[in-house]
Amino acid sequence: MKTRFFIIPILSLFLNGAAYGLPTYEEVRQSYVKSDSLLLDRHGEVLYELRTDKVRRRLDWTSLKNISPALRMAVVRAEDKRFDEHTGVDYKSAAGAVLEGLTSESLRGASTITMQLASLLNQELQAKKERRSIWQKGKQVLKAWEIEKGWSKQEILEAYLNLVTFRGELQGIAVASRGIFGKDPHGLDQSESLILASLIRAPNASPSELIKRVSHLKKEMDWQVGEEEIVLRVRQLVLGPNLPRPRMDLAPHLARQLIKGASHGSTVTSTLDSQIQRFALDRLVHHLFTLRMQNVKDGVVLIVENQTGNVLAYVSYSGEPLSSRFVNGVQAKRQAGSTLKPFLYGLAFDQRILTPASLLDDSPLDIAVISGIYQPENYDSRFKGFVTSRIALASSLNVPAVKALSLVGIDPFLNKLRQLGMKGLNESGDFYGFSLALGSADISLWELTNAYRTLANEGIWSGLRLIPDEPTSAQKKQIFSKEATFIISDILSDREARSLTFGLENPLSTRFWTAVKTGTSKDMRDNWCIGYSRQYTVGVWTGNFTGEPMWNVSGVTGAAPIWIEVMNFLHRNHPSIKREVPPGLVRREVEFPQGVAPPREEWFIRGTEPPSKDQKIGQFNPRIVYPPSGTVIALDPDIPPELQKIFFISQTNENDFRWVLNGSLMETKGKTIPWTPKAGKYSLALAEGEEKILDYVYFEVRGPEVDSD
Repeated sequence: MKTRFFIIPILSLFLNGAAYGLPTYEEVRQSYVKSDSLLLDRHGEVLYELRTDKVRRRLDWTSLKNISPALRMAVVRAEDKRFDEHTGVDYKSAAGAVLEGLTSESLRGASTITMQLASLLNQELQAKKERRSIWQKGKQVLKAWEIEKGWSKQEILEAYLNLVTFRGELQGIAVASRGIFGKDPHGLDQSESLILASLIRAPNASPSELIKRVSHLKKEMDWQVGEEEIVLRVRQLVLGPNLPRPRMDLAPHLARQLIKGASHGSTVTSTLDSQIQRFALDRLVHHLFTLRMQNVKDGVVLIVENQTGNVLAYVSYSGEPLSSRFVNGVQAKRQAGSTLKPFLYGLAFDQRILTPASLLDDSPLDIAVISGIYQPENYDSRFKGFVTSRIALASSLNVPAVKALSLVGIDPFLNKLRQLGMKGLNESGDFYGFSLALGSADISLWELTNAYRTLANEGIWSGLRLIPDEPTSAQKKQIFSKEATFIISDILSDREARSLTFGLENPLSTRFWTAVKTGTSKDMRDNWCIGYSRQYTVGVWTGNFTGEPMWNVSGVTGAAPIWIEVMNFLHRNHPSIKREVPPGLVRREVEFPQGVAPPREEWFIRGTEPPSKDQKIGQFNPRIVYPPSGTVIALDPDIPPELQKIFFISQTNENDFRWVLNGSLMETKGKTIPWTPKAGKYSLALAEGEEKILDYVYFEVRGPEVDSD
């Protein structure tokens, strides 16, 4: 009865021989797709390998000449001793299998490497259960003959080693060699080759069973490999993760962002420069190590070309291994700190409210807010008195920034930030309050770096690019005037103006022209340094992805040392020069009140310069001191209304300014005037002439209604 199980497939070989077509070696080679996709830099260098196939793991196709001779010999010995002699079927081995088939339900064993390759190329020939059926075995023989007719022995062995499964999901010699032993196939030694060859028959063998197989194969090959070495290698296989490490690990976060959804084995070319990316990562890791004792574990670097918007480096690194792969610090929202101040002053210059020579009072300030009184302070908790706008911005003084925001208005400043591409600022100005001047809003390094690039590009905003020649997400927009951005850049590059806070020698000073600003958020959770040269804009953030505060770290000691090293590297072969002066600017000598600042030449947007040579005086910008915007005044019911007075107080040089209450000019003039409060909501403005509003506040009076007489 059982003889028929052998006769039937033999007949099928003759009857159906012409029905089974197989691909050529070239077709198999071309159709091979690895499980990883590649992210390349602008020069074609690999930045990162990202797995996209979740079913199987295989790497690049490996030619036979790049596979260790020891591995080739071990595989042939273990799987097909007479591989070089037969034409697809080893009849000596088949004879023994036939005898076994006469006494069993299925034909097993005797599969040559060519027959196994036939099964790898045709899913129908793969075993449905533990063993192939006799019908499958017969078809497998046919396929093997066909392969041998059109393929060379070298092509058969090469394809087999690239398609066979060694262990678990590891398919092909490249991924097996790198995943298990951490090396490319050409470097496999005898002990490693014995183990890999033994895994083909039993990919999921237990350690003891695998050791037996390896020892047996070693004796057959008469190789002098010690048993201890075999046990050690098998233990490495069993205990290890068996995951191939990426050959390049320079941009994991960007790779996941750009390759997401791409087909298996695809290649994506980015705008990054691998040399710049590698340098930025190296410097970041180095400086984070020196800051670890100050509880600084994480950092981010973003480098872009000013003219094109192409991103050259995209680095997000964590000292905590579990966080490093999953937190994209470039896109994470963090409190911006003082890095928003240049945009505030730029808006004030464009609105002709301030000039670089305007004097702002850096003195204690109480601002009424919903939760109570807001009292901004400087980083060193000291006040400098009257300072120019130039010094206030360059030295990053907080109180003058808040006063500048009170002149500009919270909502206009908020709208300007939105125009700069800062997303997520969806609340009204009242929600952020005056602390917006000090960077209370959450901004990403991606958004902030591009906003500084706008300053470098004469006020023109455009989107950043990660793919070469990719259209940016939005059209170019003129956000600031050329004149305002020139003045801001001039201030941020002024070493002397920033010396009030940072000293003359600090990591912000470069050998070539750059404009730079630092920032530290509340409770020292975020540390920034962002600046630009004529060609590049570089943004650096340091802190902790967990939000944990740093210890005694400032912008100069945290992010700035990384920033200057990167900027020096970018300009190692060419300088950066200051851009040309826009035609809308004029330069005038300015004299200031005694003790405020020495005389100096200053830039002015045409029309805001001092009117005559005899009036070269630093400008005190008029403002309303009382009531602060948002004040709520309560009337006392026990005091007659006519006896209740409050005073409108202004900071001005002259008594010629007018008060405007709810849109109507008040009859009384002066720096300080009395007013009888009445229940209601009010807007109070300080005006020059009848149209020019210099400052305004909103306040409310609560209590019983009184007659208007």
